[in-house]
Amino acid sequence: VQLQASGGGLVQAGGPLRLSCAASGRTFSSYAMGWFRQAPGKEREFVAAISWSGGSTYYAGSVKGRFTISRDNAKNTVYLQMNSLKPEDTAVYYCAASTRFSTSSTVYPYWGQGTLVTVSS
Repeated sequence: VQLQASGGGLVQAGGPLRLSCAASGRTFSSYAMGWFRQAPGKEREFVAAISWSGGSTYYAGSVKGRFTISRDNAKNTVYLQMNSLKPEDTAVYYCAASTRFSTSSTVYPYWGQGTLVTVSS
């Protein structure tokens, strides 16, 4: 499966932004999807994940209540709605696909190219 993330940009603190990740290739609904991020000088970290049908989700504690992951299997797309953004949310955001529903990046074999989100204070 090939993944293409988009929607990053510069936003003021407190503002919203929505990321999209379009998938092509094999059956999208066969994959759980995750969003991860990597800030400058830091390791990649888990942000959110959604199960194959969208019925279950996981969130990192740092984004819970502010970010919402969703998917549209008819459009082969997963979304990350980010609200109340903070400067510490600044990072490159990556979408990833796996046949397993997990918060661990090691189980995701397919990755998008990343999209940069910059939150100004």
